[in-house]
Amino acid sequence: MKYIIILGDGMADWPVESLGNRTPLELAKKPNMDNLCKYGSLGLVRTIPSGMPAGSDVANLSVFGFDPSVYYTGRSPLEAISMGLKLNTDDTALRCNLVTLSDEENYEERSMVDYSAGEITTGEASQLMNAVAKGLNRDGIAFFPGVSYRHCLLWRDGPLDIGLAPPHDISGKKIFNYLPKGPGQEIALDLMKKSVAILKEHPINKKRLAKGLNPANSIWLWGQGKKPSMPLFVEKYGLCGSVVSAVDLVKGIGIASGMKAIDVEGATGNLHTNFKGKAEAALKELQEGRDLVYIHIEAPDECGHQGQVDEKIRAIELIDSEVLGTLLEGLKGLDDYRLMILPDHPTPVSIRTHCADPVPYLIYDSQKTEIANPDMIYSEACAKKAGTFIQEGHTLMDRFLDI
Repeated sequence: MKYIIILGDGMADWPVESLGNRTPLELAKKPNMDNLCKYGSLGLVRTIPSGMPAGSDVANLSVFGFDPSVYYTGRSPLEAISMGLKLNTDDTALRCNLVTLSDEENYEERSMVDYSAGEITTGEASQLMNAVAKGLNRDGIAFFPGVSYRHCLLWRDGPLDIGLAPPHDISGKKIFNYLPKGPGQEIALDLMKKSVAILKEHPINKKRLAKGLNPANSIWLWGQGKKPSMPLFVEKYGLCGSVVSAVDLVKGIGIASGMKAIDVEGATGNLHTNFKGKAEAALKELQEGRDLVYIHIEAPDECGHQGQVDEKIRAIELIDSEVLGTLLEGLKGLDDYRLMILPDHPTPVSIRTHCADPVPYLIYDSQKTEIANPDMIYSEACAKKAGTFIQEGHTLMDRFLDI
């Protein structure tokens, strides 16, 4: 038996008035998902435990089968592991976004224009982050370039209880109320302010402005945490797994649990990603002996954060045709398999951020050939109608593996 998980980040949503009070999942043309629904099992799962932040870090830990209340130590340490950084026990890792702020003279009066600096390319961002590192690194403070707008700061003996806001939660808002608060706030704010002068005069940003693109005119720190300690997936479930993702967070969870992380050429973490290449990479892993592959697609989440409803529908349709369609064709030559499709959390386009609502999951077993749900499609409403609700998200993996 082979196992495949397709995780459409932020794919779930709320009814959208402009869509006739339907969700992107309901409106998207996704014949493959909807057909599997007729043969599979459908339900809702709570991936965000009560009282924990509605982030992809917490939610993906749940889907991987690890209880976030036990194993969650922060977002950025998982990203740092994926980046190949060595974390010492006294290191605090922080996510460092390249963002676009408005250009008021007083930093505190600026607004969050774009948490991704126009989905800046990795090549451009690497040059900018190298300049930031050259200007701001010192004893105990070190910046490291990552992918697109997502980067890392390692801060020796840095505070865990500093208040830092995810930039995608404050799109369009004045940043004054969301600046660092608590222990270490002066150092964190000083780094953010000093980055402005470094980035403003950089040739990359001058070229972006000339092209009408958002400049990466500040860093933004958030997502702090310490080195995680997690069990190996193979020891917990007896299966060898691989993870296919463009996002360091998800790759980091896989690596921390002993999985093999697969890089796919053209995988970007946005709508313009190599959807089909991810499916082909997953098939290759299964053909070469891996038991389970976790395929993560960031595109729906990015569209949700940008408030782009049409693009979010398109992302779902591409997951259906290019990822699931490619997999279904390739799996014909393999043994029996199980597929699970779900989001990690909703990212409603109306609020442009995550929420902790339960998400719809679909489990399909190739051995089951009788139609069980003739009138169901893969959607939030049908998942609720199905009547199965899993309160503790980390137990969904047991259900999927039929343990």
